Amino acid sequence: MIYIKVYRVQGEVLLAACDEELLGKTFREGEFKLEVKERFYGGELVEEGRLRELLEEATIANLTGERCVSKAIDLGYVNPDRVLRIQGVPHAQMAKLFL
Repeated sequence: MIYIKVYRVQGEVLLAACDEELLGKTFREGEFKLEVKERFYGGELVEEGRLRELLEEATIANLTGERCVSKAIDLGYVNPDRVLRIQGVPHAQMAKLFL
């Protein structure tokens, strides 16, 4: 299961998604710090399969955790070479550009 929260601001749709077990945790490695804050990520707990429809609608996404990031890679939304790992936890961001 994953936590998702959708924000709609000025025509943008921001999706925040994280693996269930990461919510509320902080990870540090070198100069990097990744806080999986409940107020940002902690919305609805959903099945991983729901991520496809949410990513289709999202114009921006913050994804944290093996399941979230792997699913986004499998769906073609995230380049695996651009995934940041902090203490082994994958984090990826996505933005759709409309020209």
